[in-house]
Amino acid sequence: MISMKMPGEGVVFFGELLMRIGTKRFERFTQARDWETGFTGSEANAAVSLANLGGKAHLLSAVPNHDLGQACINYFRQFGIDTDHVQRCGSRLGVFYLETGVSNRSAKVIYDRSSSAFSELRLGQVPWAEVLAGKKWLHWSGTAPALGKNMAALVGEGCVAAKQAGLTVSCDLNFRKKLWNTEQARAVMPALMQNVDVLISGREDAASMLGLETVDEAGEELEAVVDYYRRVATELHRRFGFSHIATTLRQTHSASDNSLTAILSNGSEVAVSRTERIWMVDRVGGGDAFAGALIHALIQQMPLKGAVEFALVASCLKHSIHGDVNHVTVAEVQAVMESDVSGRIQR
Repeated sequence: MISMKMPGEGVVFFGELLMRIGTKRFERFTQARDWETGFTGSEANAAVSLANLGGKAHLLSAVPNHDLGQACINYFRQFGIDTDHVQRCGSRLGVFYLETGVSNRSAKVIYDRSSSAFSELRLGQVPWAEVLAGKKWLHWSGTAPALGKNMAALVGEGCVAAKQAGLTVSCDLNFRKKLWNTEQARAVMPALMQNVDVLISGREDAASMLGLETVDEAGEELEAVVDYYRRVATELHRRFGFSHIATTLRQTHSASDNSLTAILSNGSEVAVSRTERIWMVDRVGGGDAFAGALIHALIQQMPLKGAVEFALVASCLKHSIHGDVNHVTVAEVQAVMESDVSGRIQR
């Protein structure tokens, strides 16, 4: 098992930067006539979460060398994130389109990410030794290797370099069926897990990407689902030797009303968070906020129960914020952990 007391400082987030184009006023794609834009990316969103909690975040990515690429970099710089290792290359910035769901209508996402600057990076283009020097942690998500064989190879190269340099490596599985299917994911992800220390998984991601039994067999009662994931964690620790495994459990009452619970295992004990019911403003980025907050909690060596509660509450707060990134501080997370959920105006 790894120790979190490691030399170096800062977390490197490796992943694609994208433009988000969304409908307004909960409109459908087919009725929208004006749109709102922003910048996003799973790993970049996690980087913002960590930075707003006081951590040092470094982005490792690629954007085209034109004004849109620069606008994307400028956006993430405002959070104090280091963008020195964002390469300028390629011809286009990846895009995803969002139709926000409400009530009984689910959200929809359309990806336009092929031939993006990031997806065209190749082995040998990333100076891993330089990027990782003096750092503590490398984080990536399953959306990166889903972009092609070259990207899967590049993620593997980065994980090996990070382990050789003594860094902790974390992965948020983030299975996206619109990017690849389960067969493609299972051909890639188990090998990449060999150099991952901290695994973060949503409710169905481990089953989809690592070939575990389906979650449906556990039933829908929360107690049964939690018991199922205890067994999953035991199996994953055995197979891959992870130091920590975090799982988020989402109960969907409607597109606007969800409940969240989280589980964190260190191989010898399992901590289960409280369940938070949330009325959502924007669901996108909730998992990224959880990842960034969990990295913060583990670097700060919080107790297992405290770490999973901290990450869960940070994620819940993100759901109350429009856009993809989490604009909350440690003090705000701690206030909710201490049951300050009245919603009263803070005067």
